[in-house]
Amino acid sequence: LADRKNSGREHEQHTMAALFRLASATSPVALGAASLVCVDRSARPARLEEGGVPLAKAKIEALIEKTAEERGDGTSIGPTLVRLAWHSAGTYAKADKSGGSEGGRMKYDPEASWGANAGLAVARAEIEKISAETGISRADAYTLSGVVAVAAMGGPEVPWRSGRSDAPDGSTSPPDGRLPNADMGTLKGTVQHLRDIFHRMGFDDREIVALSGAHALGRCHTEASGYWGPWTNAETTFSNDYFVRLLEEPWTLKTTHNGKPWTGPDQFETPDGQLMMLPSDLALIWDKKFRAVVEEYAKDEDKFFADFAAAFAKLLELGCNFKPAKSSGFLARFGF
Repeated sequence: LADRKNSGREHEQHTMAALFRLASATSPVALGAASLVCVDRSARPARLEEGGVPLAKAKIEALIEKTAEERGDGTSIGPTLVRLAWHSAGTYAKADKSGGSEGGRMKYDPEASWGANAGLAVARAEIEKISAETGISRADAYTLSGVVAVAAMGGPEVPWRSGRSDAPDGSTSPPDGRLPNADMGTLKGTVQHLRDIFHRMGFDDREIVALSGAHALGRCHTEASGYWGPWTNAETTFSNDYFVRLLEEPWTLKTTHNGKPWTGPDQFETPDGQLMMLPSDLALIWDKKFRAVVEEYAKDEDKFFADFAAAFAKLLELGCNFKPAKSSGFLARFGF
């Protein structure tokens, strides 16, 4: 029986090799033969997959667990990976199709040195190491890290597919200023700024609020952004608590920190000073259209999870022109 099983596996391996040779000769796109063009490889069965996506996922999960154990304070690198994925894709402009996650250009200047990307160097280095170890592209690894982190922290499964390629340098990076700012001086100005930034990428008001819900994770660090503190009491748990806190807490302007005058940028805090919100967060309950969605998500976490998963998946594919191989019949069974 064992001999028959081994013979069957050998026959299958020879069959798969023949199929790969046939596909290579007739369908280079199906094998991802494109320069700086995203090609969908997600449909291919795991046993035929060229890259190491399953291994990369496992390594990202292990990285999150390792940092949680090393820190021992209830935090991990998970929230930073969500931010890394977000910022690697959030430079897109639908008008000229520039920017986005294709190319993984944050590895290089100018993007690596943008103020909006402060504090991401360590996370980038860890994910680039996983990219090198598993053979998936850097651009895929950046985006995959956010997807894995969201799920690892109790959030929804975000649809994701591989196929991004890596730029050799930062010469094709878009101009600075495409990522959202926390404060534009007034709530009205900040609301308009949010719409300008997100509408440029192709998102509507509901998607703006859904993506903002990622602030349930992590915290601000004065050395990176100038702001301080977490949005929620569970920094590594993905939930709708961000929206609940927005509506229920009596937010006031922060004036002191650890008994001394606060000298950082304007931010808001709870009466005990333990939680914070940025002006761009408060803008979501100041604007009537945004607030209606905030109220919906505060009451219905399942709806928030569903909308976030769809919006985050859309975000991570900005700048990609996925071209899945179209085939039918016998070859289709094997992902071609």
